[in-house]
Amino acid sequence: MHLVPDDALRLAADLLAGADAARSCDLAVFPSHPLIPGVYALLSGSPIAVGGQDLHPEAAGAYTGDVAGEQLAACGCSWVLCGHSERRHGHQESDELVGRKVAAALRAGLAPMICVGETLEERRGEQTEEVVERQARTALAAIFERAGEETHFALAYEPVWAIGSGETATPEMAQEVHALLRDMLSRLLGGQQAAATRIVYGGSVKPSNAAALAAQEDIDGFLVGGASLKAEDFLSIVRCIGSMAEEDA
Repeated sequence: MHLVPDDALRLAADLLAGADAARSCDLAVFPSHPLIPGVYALLSGSPIAVGGQDLHPEAAGAYTGDVAGEQLAACGCSWVLCGHSERRHGHQESDELVGRKVAAALRAGLAPMICVGETLEERRGEQTEEVVERQARTALAAIFERAGEETHFALAYEPVWAIGSGETATPEMAQEVHALLRDMLSRLLGGQQAAATRIVYGGSVKPSNAAALAAQEDIDGFLVGGASLKAEDFLSIVRCIGSMAEEDA
């Protein structure tokens, strides 16, 4: 919940000016709902896609204050966040509700960015694997129902305990959970789908730690928080991913 339209357009213009950094990677921004039309108009036709931060599980109805996937798609979105940690914990969204939102995103033709992650209490209780697999399995139910259909989605691991807590998630800790998620996808969807699915990391990513995180085998990119509000920081992270992608090509 940052920026007013003029500030959002300036930030989007700065990102667009550095869009050559996105040549070797996929890039999307997720503005607050009122900012989407203006940002999409500026970025339309560029390498930068636009997504929504949330959606309601129903396509329409008397749900004051909510937004439908069809509305996001009509405003130019191609992505939407589902189950972001701030929705799960700040708004008490259940795994089942997140799963319904994933289904709604797919119906609207949006690619869901499915977020999972454990709290500090769950981490200390050695529940990480149980929690993230439960969250992911429930959210992916809509994907299973579309077996045989082409579906585009991504997973994002957000260690809630490492965001603003003073605790630190090392690249090795992040890789461990990403590997668990990759293995789960392989068991549920097959090895080919698991290898093709992006699993991105969303635990306080910034220019100073992006390279070490991106070097991990199962970290395919980032869901960037505060660093996305400064164009140079965001583009620095993008350039880091892009340079690694070019080296691997």
